[in-house]
Amino acid sequence: MLAIRLSEAIENRLNALAQETGRTKTTLAREAILEYIDDLEDYYLAESRARKNRKTIPLDDVERQLGLGH
Repeated sequence: MLAIRLSEAIENRLNALAQETGRTKTTLAREAILEYIDDLEDYYLAESRARKNRKTIPLDDVERQLGLGH
């Protein structure tokens, strides 16, 4: 069970969409959350894995390798 507070503007949009589509607000909210959570999971898992496997190189070394040293 989840209860959330929505701004009046979002509530109005959700109501209008529900009326227009014949779906319930709960169904629309569930669909929106499922769509968004898939993207969030992908992003955060990729970010976490990248951080674990990241080997850093000091900027001075990169500049020297590219011939950009001062």
